[in-house]
Amino acid sequence: MEIYRSGILAGILTEENSQHYVFSYDDNYFNDANKPAISLTLPKTQKDYSSEFLFPFFFNMLSEGVNRKLQSTQLKIDEEDNFGLLMATAQYDTIGAVTVKPITAK
Repeated sequence: MEIYRSGILAGILTEENSQHYVFSYDDNYFNDANKPAISLTLPKTQKDYSSEFLFPFFFNMLSEGVNRKLQSTQLKIDEEDNFGLLMATAQYDTIGAVTVKPITAK
């Protein structure tokens, strides 16, 4: 999925499998010194990040408890599918400047 900060493409988040996630800053965003990092935990000191679990910054964009259960039921997404829930719920109305969008074929 594409990660946007204030409407500008900042990078790509990929779920390789349920135990491997990769976040890569977009070249233009990474090379622009005026563009801030998307989070303190993903600083612009390196272009690519890898993790065995969904990065905490993205995980914390997800609902919890009853709201998560309601979203997963309404959207027909497994409650444990963090990546799927992020894709479905963080496209428009998020707290902060970061949103996500599916990658579209160009």
